[in-house]
Amino acid sequence: MSDGPELFVDRVDLMEELRALAADTVAGRGRVLIVDGVSGMGKTTLVREFLRREQECRVILVTCSSLIGPGIPGGVFRRIAEKLLPPQREPSAFGKVRGLLTRAADQAAPDVMSMFIPAGGAMYSAGKAIVQASIGPGVTPADSLRPFALGQARYLAEGLVKAARDGKPVVLIVDDIQECDLTSLEVLDELMRHIVGERFGVVVTHAVDGGSTATASAAVASVLRMWADGRPHVRRRDLAGLPAEAVDELVRHSRADAPADLSRALYQHTQGDPAFVTMFLEAWEPVHGAEFRLPEGGTRALAAERLARFEGQGREQDLEILAAAAIQGQVFLSAHVAQAAGVSHDVVLARLAAISRQGNLIEPAPEAEFPAWMDGDDAEASDVYRFEHRALWQLVATKQTDTQRKRRHAQIAQALTWGPVRDLPLARRVEIARHLRAGGRECLVEAAQAHYDLAYDAAVGRRVGEKVVGGLSFAEAEDHASTAIDTARSLTNRQEPQDLRDARLIKAIELLLSLTEVRWRGMHQPAGGADVDRLAEEAEQAAERLADPGLLIRTTLQRGKTLLATQGVAPSLAKLGKAVDMAEAHGDVVVEYIARVEHGRQLPKQNLAAGLAELRRAERLYETITREAGPGDPILEHARNLGEMQLGINLYDSGELGESLERVRSCVDRLRGERFSAELPIALNYLAQIYLGLGLHDDAERALREALLLEEDRGGDSGWHACNQALLARLLMERGSGDGEDALALAAEAWGETQRTWLVNLVPIVRNLYAETLLLGSDRMTPASARLEQAERLAAQTCEETGRSGMVRSRIAGFSLRSRVQTRLGNVGAAVEHARTAVRILDEVGDMPALRSEEVYFHAAVVLNAAGFADDAADLLQRARIEVRRKAATLPDAALRERFRTGVPLNAAIAGGLEPAPGVGH
Repeated sequence: MSDGPELFVDRVDLMEELRALAADTVAGRGRVLIVDGVSGMGKTTLVREFLRREQECRVILVTCSSLIGPGIPGGVFRRIAEKLLPPQREPSAFGKVRGLLTRAADQAAPDVMSMFIPAGGAMYSAGKAIVQASIGPGVTPADSLRPFALGQARYLAEGLVKAARDGKPVVLIVDDIQECDLTSLEVLDELMRHIVGERFGVVVTHAVDGGSTATASAAVASVLRMWADGRPHVRRRDLAGLPAEAVDELVRHSRADAPADLSRALYQHTQGDPAFVTMFLEAWEPVHGAEFRLPEGGTRALAAERLARFEGQGREQDLEILAAAAIQGQVFLSAHVAQAAGVSHDVVLARLAAISRQGNLIEPAPEAEFPAWMDGDDAEASDVYRFEHRALWQLVATKQTDTQRKRRHAQIAQALTWGPVRDLPLARRVEIARHLRAGGRECLVEAAQAHYDLAYDAAVGRRVGEKVVGGLSFAEAEDHASTAIDTARSLTNRQEPQDLRDARLIKAIELLLSLTEVRWRGMHQPAGGADVDRLAEEAEQAAERLADPGLLIRTTLQRGKTLLATQGVAPSLAKLGKAVDMAEAHGDVVVEYIARVEHGRQLPKQNLAAGLAELRRAERLYETITREAGPGDPILEHARNLGEMQLGINLYDSGELGESLERVRSCVDRLRGERFSAELPIALNYLAQIYLGLGLHDDAERALREALLLEEDRGGDSGWHACNQALLARLLMERGSGDGEDALALAAEAWGETQRTWLVNLVPIVRNLYAETLLLGSDRMTPASARLEQAERLAAQTCEETGRSGMVRSRIAGFSLRSRVQTRLGNVGAAVEHARTAVRILDEVGDMPALRSEEVYFHAAVVLNAAGFADDAADLLQRARIEVRRKAATLPDAALRERFRTGVPLNAAIAGGLEPAPGVGH
């Protein structure tokens, strides 16, 4: 309900903007209009008038509200879908969706996915399994979560557009978006991308003075800025106060008995603010003439005057009732107010009715404004009222002491609770958690548990009877997990013993770190403003206080992962190695297996042979576990998939080509048979690397394109999608496909996606692939010097960054690339220096993953030979040939061996030798 005037006046320019948007929508040019303004400026009145006037389009108005918004995953989206999908006489896909949406909002997640997209329910279920496997030990790569987090939003946005294609063009109005829940905001963000070229327009109204929660308001403001700044089909307009002539029209229509000069005085006093104008006219009486003034302080002062009548003799009970009502919200239920005020419900019913009849304070709430958490029992047991103006509600809510507010919040939470909290409908749980958090220290334990349960269920989902509660709502899960952590930190021994507080804190931190890992940004500022390594350290210290071996192993593993992201390989490996030692001493083979897989996946970054040995130990442990208990645990199976493919690719890196190909092919085949495998794009990347190393270029291209399609179907940015695309770009450029511009565009897109996802282990690999694609294409693309200089900048960034992060393999590759680039640029001295540096580091550390030693030797030999260092070049060439022969001997198939020797351009060049460099002295 708007706090602005009910009569629509002026707003000619903005109404024309809305009509133009509708005309573009009819023509198939979907676009977006954002209308900003402070609360009460008349935004809702404007869009409702447009809804009344518009004839060519089907206008769908959804008002976001604190009652259905922040903290209730997908609440706004479900309102949109319910209005968009027409009633069906016969059951159909969208008819079923409508039926689902009219049930409780927290029941429908997998079914809604199934109705909107093929295999949507399967995607939902698989996504929950991935999240479960990522929480706690965290064996699933964080990047596996991102496709589920963003893909769900993409699919639902596509579903809205598809549903709108039947019938009249659609203009969706999202009113008061500052109150939007975060899951629905993600869907709307995706919708912005999908309406271009569609008969689907979007209008958004936004109160710039914020919503009911700071988190949601800040997120919305950020998204709106991104829409307006980066998309040409989005326009943004400010809604200012009414002009003088509009105020005059409003006075003439609403107060025929007003003197002629009242409108002029009213405009001067209010500057056309619709909320002030409305309250002025409500308070004005003919006896006031044109000299009437609002009290100093505007609407709040006028609200205080209205409330003052209840502060006299004998009105204390009414004030107590109103105070309890304001704590519940602008809309409140009589039964809950009675419990919070400690007054019989019959008395509260009578007093609220009497106060409402007096006017200018509260009024019966329309059904459209009933809270989302209300059920049939609430409606039957209570009268529902609302404060007439937000200023009135806020004034009553703040005219209480802190102690009074906390006590009433606690009582409202108790009134809302009619069973085990976790078994209640999701919207009601969110409301209970809000009141518990505001209920002071006596409610902290319950508040911490309520928010943790909400976070877990929002991310993973949970079945309560026949209902599926939550799942894959990562934004809300993060918000609740952060609140659970803050609440747990506020606990003292008076509320909960130290050991229970520590266990509670560990669980909440583990959950938050698992959910945010997709955004950890290496040496950058940690995601969301939270210091992820400090959080992991806090959990580790709590586990040390508890002296619980299982928790200590888990938190040490998690700390190893945060250290990798924030400080580099060396401190991470020290921590992961410690976790392995503790797990072995603890005697739990499952925990030891998970620890060894994580350690073995990271150890090759420093020592390939040691990493292989660790992964082989993990493999033997897995065999022991499955012999004794059998497979089936999703966490164990995800760890097995990662360990198996990592062992396979590291065998390739060490030169065991035959076993490597067999292992990775087997892993890929098994993962293809799984319903929805998060690890398959990674396994396909490894398989493509092996194919490339064997000269099977067509097979490599097919594997990479399969991986790209998999993740594009899921949606959202992904570090592994970027890595696969960069590798494909390099392959296409090397094979001479087209003019090279397409390959270069692929590489540039991959680098952009990598910068957005920033998985610390993939960043230097993709950057180097981009640089090498530029280098390979410089022969046939102009200007060559510009391409080469860009390649040099990228490779130099890798060398500088990996000096800090400890990613030795990428550091060697970076120096090797720079030597080749500088040779092409004619800088012989720099080329020799970089080539020698690459060889020196390789000699110090030995074979490394994602790096062919023979390639480093050969390119260094070419550079040194060109510079006149023939003996050094010959020695490096011989070392490269030895590597090629050693690797060829591991291939049992003669035809494949020959393909490896002659079909791989690098190997053919190594066999061919070095061209002489006449005229260049030693």
